[in-house]
Amino acid sequence: MSADKRTAELLFARFFQPHYPKDVRFDLARARTEDANPAGNPTILGQIEAIAATFAHLAPKALGAPELALDFSDASVHRLGAKLTREKRDAWLEPQAKGEPPFLVQFVTHGALYVGACVVKNHGGIWQVRRPLWESLVRLESRAGTGDLSVFGWWLKALSDDEIDHPRLVDRYRTHVEVPTFDADALPVIAPPDRRMPRLVKVRYDLLYKHLRAHLPELRDVGEDFPSAERFAELGFKWLDFVWLGGGRMLLLHGPTPEGVHLFWLDAKGFVKSAFYPADSFPAHVVETDGDKLRVIVSIGGEMRVHEMLWWGA
Repeated sequence: MSADKRTAELLFARFFQPHYPKDVRFDLARARTEDANPAGNPTILGQIEAIAATFAHLAPKALGAPELALDFSDASVHRLGAKLTREKRDAWLEPQAKGEPPFLVQFVTHGALYVGACVVKNHGGIWQVRRPLWESLVRLESRAGTGDLSVFGWWLKALSDDEIDHPRLVDRYRTHVEVPTFDADALPVIAPPDRRMPRLVKVRYDLLYKHLRAHLPELRDVGEDFPSAERFAELGFKWLDFVWLGGGRMLLLHGPTPEGVHLFWLDAKGFVKSAFYPADSFPAHVVETDGDKLRVIVSIGGEMRVHEMLWWGA
C-alpha cells in the first residue's frame, strides 16, 4: 500500500466502497438514509444479530487475545477498543486471496454490528437498517435527545492514522452511549442544592480541603483520582467557584488558569471526571445550568465559544 495518510475517507474509498451494491456505491446519501427494512422483517434483524454473535466468537482469536470476553456488555466495547492497534490494522490491510478484500473489511463491518448490538442490548437502541448492513444506524433515545449513531463511521475514524494510537472507539461509545444513558438521578444527594458554596479566592490544595470541610462536611474526601497537591499547584488557579448540579447530586468545581478553564465533577464519593477548555484570560468564563444541560462559555481569540453537555459531564 502507498504511503498516503490513512484517513477515514481514504480507508473507506479504497477498501470498503468497492464492496457496496452498485446502485448505492456512488450514492452514499441513499445508502445511509434509505430504510432497508421498512416492513420490520425480523429475519433481517436476525441476520444482524447472527453477524454480531459470529464476531464475538471469532474476534478474540483475530486480535491475538483468546481471553478477550466479548459478551455484549458495555465493558466489552472498552476491552475491544483497547485491542485495536496500528500494527494489527496494517497487517489486516494486506491482500488475502486474489479477488478477496483485506481482512480489515470483514473485521470492521462485522465489528460495527457487534458494537451496535451492544447499544441495542444494554440501552434500548433500535436498529435503523441500511444497505449494506454495516451502514445500519442505531437510534438511541436519552436525556440528551434522540440520535442515530453511525457505528461504522466510528470504526473508520478510530482506525485512521490520526486516531489509531488512541482508544477513540471507546471514547465515542462512552460519549454517545454511556454518558447520555447514565442514570444520574440514582446518585445520592451530597447536600441541599441551596447550600451556599463561596468562591475560593486564594487557591491552594490545603485551603481547598479546609474550604470543603467548612462548607461541605458531608464530603469526606475528594477521591484518589483528584489532582495531587503538586499538580494542583502547577495549574495555577486564579480562583475556584462551585456549582451544585442535579439537585445536589454533584458539585462542580471550576476556575481559570493561565491556559484556560478547568472543571472537576465530584459526587458523594469524591472525584468523578474533569474537563479543560482553552480560553482567554479575559473576559472570564461563565458556567450556566439549564435543566439537564450544563454550558461552559469561554472566549478564544476574542470569539465566544459555548461547550454544552449534560450536567454529569461529557
